[in-house]
Amino acid sequence: MATYPTSEQLLVVIDPVARRTDGESVRIAKDVLSAGAAAKVCLPDGPEEFARALARRGSRRPVVVGDDRALLRAVTLLHRQRELAECALSVVPVGGALSLARSLGVPAGPVAAARAVLEGVERRLDLLVDDSDGVVLGALRIPPLAAREAPADAPALPVGAARPWLRTCQSLVRTLVPRPPRPAAEPGPEPSRLRVEVDGVTVVDLDRPVEAVSVVPGDLGFAEVEVRPLSVGADAAPLRAVGRTVTVSGAHFRYRADTVVSGPVRTRTWTVREGAWGLVVPGVPGVPGVRGARGR
Repeated sequence: MATYPTSEQLLVVIDPVARRTDGESVRIAKDVLSAGAAAKVCLPDGPEEFARALARRGSRRPVVVGDDRALLRAVTLLHRQRELAECALSVVPVGGALSLARSLGVPAGPVAAARAVLEGVERRLDLLVDDSDGVVLGALRIPPLAAREAPADAPALPVGAARPWLRTCQSLVRTLVPRPPRPAAEPGPEPSRLRVEVDGVTVVDLDRPVEAVSVVPGDLGFAEVEVRPLSVGADAAPLRAVGRTVTVSGAHFRYRADTVVSGPVRTRTWTVREGAWGLVVPGVPGVPGVRGARGR
């Protein structure tokens, strides 16, 4: 684990969503970081400026002030620039969705998180990388297929309640055009039919519908896979496996990688890259929420 001197130069990139949602926490984090280190503060207005700021950081250590999406965006950009392995990333969680950062061991609250940036240690974390160069930091989930929408009753007519002649026409149309029968009940989510393979071994095949699939980075370069079959009795127990590559295929499916929903796709393969990225966290052994070699 590497520690960082307070004399090190920082590039503090403040996500625009954080500035809009919690300007006071942003101000506190900026003050703490600027008081403890030589910090260059960037205020990008959107994703393109966010990317340019990271690309032009030079020797400065990047610090992202923002929510889980901002953290994921920074890791994705550095990965695609092939600079992630040499770059220790820090984050001060500010915004609405912060569960990912906290699960990785980043403290809650702008003061504690900013102090961890200045005084913490780098921990190497595993990364899931898919065959389209997407990344997963915390968890990958494949939910059931969404319910199909029920058919509408009839085409909507223009709004014109103040016009008596229009109301008369609407009444006449409703009288002449029969209304289709309503379904007895709204359909629920449909089970997925997927083939899930871990290191080339089939865990579940297309003939066995599943309720959900989850994949998370585990220990020492292995992913932990859980498949929940749609069945009853003893067969309802989750199927679990560990491996370095996970391939899911079948009918078009969507998946949630951390905070981002992608798809539909027919097949996707994720590979674990051991110790692929570094995150600066408090330098206290056994920090809650740090997984695997990270203190699980």
